[in-house]
Amino acid sequence: MTALVDYTADLRELAGLAGRPDALREVCDRALHALAGVLPYDLAAVFELSGDELIARAARGPFATPAIDDHRLQLDRFPTLRRALELRRPIALDEHDHAHEGDPFDGVLDLPPGHACMVVPLYAADRSLGIITLDRGLCRPYSDEAVGIAGVYGQIVSLAMLYAEQTRVLDRYRMRLREENRLLRADAGHPDDAGARLERSRSPAMQRVVHQARQVAPTDAPVLILGETGVGKEVLAQAIHDWSRRADAPFVKLNCAAIPEQLIESELFGHVKGAFTGATGRRPGRFLTANGGTLLLDEIGELPAGAQAKLLRVLQEGTFEPVGSDQTVRVDVRILASTHVDLAAAAADGRFRADLLYRLDVFPLRLPPLRERLEDIGPLAETLLAGLGARTGRGPWRLSPTAAERLRQGAWPGNVRQLVNALERATILCPEGELGPELFDNVGDRPLAVAPGPTAPADDRILTLDAVQRQHIERALEKTDGRIYGDGGAATLLGMKPTTLQSRMKKLGVRRPD
Repeated sequence: MTALVDYTADLRELAGLAGRPDALREVCDRALHALAGVLPYDLAAVFELSGDELIARAARGPFATPAIDDHRLQLDRFPTLRRALELRRPIALDEHDHAHEGDPFDGVLDLPPGHACMVVPLYAADRSLGIITLDRGLCRPYSDEAVGIAGVYGQIVSLAMLYAEQTRVLDRYRMRLREENRLLRADAGHPDDAGARLERSRSPAMQRVVHQARQVAPTDAPVLILGETGVGKEVLAQAIHDWSRRADAPFVKLNCAAIPEQLIESELFGHVKGAFTGATGRRPGRFLTANGGTLLLDEIGELPAGAQAKLLRVLQEGTFEPVGSDQTVRVDVRILASTHVDLAAAAADGRFRADLLYRLDVFPLRLPPLRERLEDIGPLAETLLAGLGARTGRGPWRLSPTAAERLRQGAWPGNVRQLVNALERATILCPEGELGPELFDNVGDRPLAVAPGPTAPADDRILTLDAVQRQHIERALEKTDGRIYGDGGAATLLGMKPTTLQSRMKKLGVRRPD
């Protein structure tokens, strides 16, 4: 009875270790040590399969020597070992079984004649991972019960080996993605990090925001980033992530206004195959992609009610179920949210859950509009022009003193995003050199520089806001011949992201002109 209790305790301990992908060597060593308590052996070794070769990874017992380290076996020379891997069950052997193919340790160890041994296959799903060999000096074969116990231990070691391999693969992917992201940011004209750009601000209001962001970044508290459209909420979110302990983990973004309502839950929480029409495969979703890192929910005020309820649960419990699944997934994700909407008013009107607002509004940060930090326009313009030059291979450009003063006089209702558009337009008109004030006539006074259409007859009717927006978007599309993306596209003219514009067009029923 005592042996059975010890055996069960050993299995529990090994199962716990197998859940730690970094503990492969410890699992192998503990497994061999635990085996000695229930199965007698003089030599036990774990071999990892690499191609058609088995490589020793751990060894224990009186016969174990340093000579076994990295001992290699060719499967072609040992049909019995190959058979154990193919049958996927342990095989007990004696001296007669080695008569034709020899002992796996010939030339490395001088094992006594007449010894018995056992081969335990290591596998997971349809993959063979390696073997465990057990040798004893006595000429007494292992019993069927011993073979069964060895098979259970072999499965624990198999699990640990599989986890370790998956972790190595994921680490390689993470490193590659991190490097690709760094190169993409450099190619986009942002070789420095988001935090450095914010810290160069001369505005006292911005300096206070940066100081507060620095304070909250090391915590896991949710941050609600508020501000008008185009003020740089996404840049601040990136900076908070970069300053946090999660900086080496994923930073994942989702624009809640750009995803159709019927797909938003799938984008956030993932789905299983067959969850809905068109779900031909499994999708992990943004939360699982951001596990261990940070998730930015941009324009969270546009999040549908159903997704709001599921998001509240994730914030409270750290769990959710993918669309179409009844299996609960647990994640560790730091939430950042941004919006230009007055969420308190939206909650009062019933458009946003008050309990979700209280969960998100732990540490609000409000970015000042560009008109309240005019001292930043000059340095911002220099940085943006340098970025445009790096991205396009044109330039260089510099602002004339009068042009810089002209920019500081603007109202900039579109904020930094509108400034970017104004500078890009000026660099198109002036391929290089000094940018004069004439390139910025009327820029900064209004959010859209679109030539006026034909004058409509006087009308006392007051159009709805949706109707005004619909007409405005249609005029922009007409001017760009229906083009949404790229330089000079409708999204650029309107000072908004192309995905946001497409979402707004769908909501308002606007169609692109033929």
